Amino acid sequence: MEIGIDSFAATEAGDIVIDSKKSADSLEELLQRIEHADLVGLDVFGIGEHHRKEFLDSATAIILAAAASRTKRIKLTSAVSVISAADPVRVFQEFATLDLISKGRAEIVAGRGSFTEAFPLFGLKLNDYDKLFVEKLELLLKIRDHETVSWQGQFRPPLHHQSIYPRPYQKKLPIWLGVGGTPGSFARAGSLGLPLMVAVIGGETHRFRPLIDLYREAGIKAGHAPESLKVGLHSLGYVANTRKEALDNYYPGYAETFTRIGKERGWPPVTWNHFFAQTGEKGALVVGGFEEVAEKIIRHSEALGGISRFTFQMDNAGLSHSQLMESIELIGKEVRPRVKQFLG
Repeated sequence: MEIGIDSFAATEAGDIVIDSKKSADSLEELLQRIEHADLVGLDVFGIGEHHRKEFLDSATAIILAAAASRTKRIKLTSAVSVISAADPVRVFQEFATLDLISKGRAEIVAGRGSFTEAFPLFGLKLNDYDKLFVEKLELLLKIRDHETVSWQGQFRPPLHHQSIYPRPYQKKLPIWLGVGGTPGSFARAGSLGLPLMVAVIGGETHRFRPLIDLYREAGIKAGHAPESLKVGLHSLGYVANTRKEALDNYYPGYAETFTRIGKERGWPPVTWNHFFAQTGEKGALVVGGFEEVAEKIIRHSEALGGISRFTFQMDNAGLSHSQLMESIELIGKEVRPRVKQFLG
């Protein structure tokens, strides 16, 4: 199992006041964290895509390219690329270039995203949400698999025997499908034979097993080898030396962030009892001491029928740079070896 980190390039302590110096400092610290993750042996680092004040990740590939120049072995991926609101030609070109810079360490996690700001920003209609995603995913995969493409769709000008460059360092640029909880998305990933990245940020992780079974069944029915149907799990998480330290550090920023987002989406304010329950044995939050977290990752993997990748999303909680660096250290030196040892 690969262990890694996903980041949304949150501004300092959730500050949403635009300050160019703070933004520059936040990005420098993010690059330091990616470099540190590489040094302590983590397998993958992902950068999300948002178009909001509180995040600095609207140009994902640029951040990852900067990270590529400061790292040696860690895989660099989007988490996710909102392809519904993007041009698949440009997405492919950007990540193929990243793959060349990193000498074969680039990946794409293609998804819809959990916010909708990109649609009006790029002149798209939210009512076309599903159609946009299906069409653009189809084109992205066709470009990935063929150097010269002829294609026609509803939302983009056609391509007539058009060659698309550069080509990536890897023979086939890895593309995962990022999903939430929609059965159709799981079935689509299986039928296409794409590895699946499941975002579980609340509830109980084991409840996603029927959807993952649906993914695997759809993949086998479509003729894909079972071993090619990889499943990754993305969860909110944070690691400290003890459970108490982890909960005390993580809760204030978590409560502030999700209470603020909840006002937009009609969720109730976060309470300590709700948070504490989510950090329990079956809860989705992977927050605790390093031994507890390693055991929980293994338990989640068993509950889902085996996973190939687990990524922590930590920086939404207003944690300091030093706290995030310490957590990355523990994940690399304590959590990852325990998980690897258990899996043999």
